[in-house]
Amino acid sequence: RVTMTNSFTTLKEMEMDFIIEAVSEDLKLKEHIFTLLDNIVRPEVVLATNTSSLSLIEIATASGRPRRVVGMHFMNPPTVMELVEVVMSPATAPEAVWLVEELAKKLGKTPIVVNDSPAFVVNRILIPMLNEAIGLLEEGVATKEDIDKAMKLGAKHPMGPFELADFIGLDVMLAIMKELRQKTGNAKYAPATLLKKKVALKELGRKTGKGFYDYEVKK
Repeated sequence: RVTMTNSFTTLKEMEMDFIIEAVSEDLKLKEHIFTLLDNIVRPEVVLATNTSSLSLIEIATASGRPRRVVGMHFMNPPTVMELVEVVMSPATAPEAVWLVEELAKKLGKTPIVVNDSPAFVVNRILIPMLNEAIGLLEEGVATKEDIDKAMKLGAKHPMGPFELADFIGLDVMLAIMKELRQKTGNAKYAPATLLKKKVALKELGRKTGKGFYDYEVKK
């Protein structure tokens, strides 16, 4: 039931009612893809984006069909995590939101509906918390190991903030912090200096074999 393709034109030949985009967190790339999709698929097709932080209305506007564009943000890893954030812009049609909610339920997920806002709910809370942990390390308050241990044992988090940051990807985390800072204008969302250094050094976490911890990269 899976058809692989590397061509957008293949979509013209396929019957579909719903598309989920899941490329990297690059607004220009997403806008480009949604513009292409609008010119290829039927007008009634709902287009969903898996963005974790970017403006839904900007992506929706690029699509040419803003009423049919919805955010469908799966948590990472999506095969394990139960939650799906269903994001609606001021232009999103209620029936499009309903469709995404029902699809999420059929996939065994629990959907929550949120309004278009920088980083939505989970990352709006989570990413600044991870950034704060990096700030504590920078200040020499405690080691990364002890900060991780503190949050696992003291707050019952399944992963410590540095373990989780490495799992998410430090580049992804930095992009979300920048988006929050730019869109809200609030200085509390300024990314930690150490986070920026890690990304500049390409030490992005598990995917590169080195972040705050070292990992064996599978080849």
